[in-house]
Amino acid sequence: MQTNNSYDNIHKAWLFRTLEAISSDAYLSNVLYFKGGTCASMLGWLDRFSIDLDFDYGGRLEDIKKTREALSSIFADLGLSIKDSSKNGIQYFLKYENNENIGRNTLKIDASFPLFKSSKYAPERFLEIDRIFICQTKETMFAHKLCAITDRFEKTGNIAGRDLYDIHYFFMHGYNYDADVIYERTHFLPKEFFQKLVLFIEKNVTDRIITEDLSSLIDPPKFKVLRKVLKREIIQLLKDRIEIIKERDSIA
Repeated sequence: MQTNNSYDNIHKAWLFRTLEAISSDAYLSNVLYFKGGTCASMLGWLDRFSIDLDFDYGGRLEDIKKTREALSSIFADLGLSIKDSSKNGIQYFLKYENNENIGRNTLKIDASFPLFKSSKYAPERFLEIDRIFICQTKETMFAHKLCAITDRFEKTGNIAGRDLYDIHYFFMHGYNYDADVIYERTHFLPKEFFQKLVLFIEKNVTDRIITEDLSSLIDPPKFKVLRKVLKREIIQLLKDRIEIIKERDSIA
């Protein structure tokens, strides 16, 4: 996973320590399914730095307390202090020691539940830590990334530049998306959802949104070029996909 400065290297080390500990726990490794930007970056599916650990929780709802206790034990063993946490869910903001007192010093861990029925998972080996995790498949991850742009806005009023960058990267590298995930999350088929997504991006995405979120996550030279074209290219990629679907439907 690429980093941009020495502070990111420290954060990356804590990400890896935490992942190694979770994967070594017989219970947690079977109920926490890795996903998100850090997962994609470590697997080589994405080229940006990512700062959080995101999972889907595949265990029983009645075992959430057990899961929280197992995670809290790992955090204590690693020397991570809990700054804040969800009272009922699985979400933590963890503080690690940063002797220079500048840069990052907080690690966020989040596990979503219940699972979407259409999400698919497969074991993947993470070479940087020599561990195997159950992960969202690339197609499932891409579909969730597409849905995250509007979903995040509906829930929080915010748009994450990283979501825009990720779908741009996935499209540009020819990844496929799982249409069933899109339909389950949005109740629209991909063509209709993409049409709505184009309108949403045209109306709501600004240079400020792109700059604030992405400037610290990708290399400065690449960011300088991409920030000027990201919005335009995403819209065009979505429009191209709409035309491909229309052509396919007309043949069928």
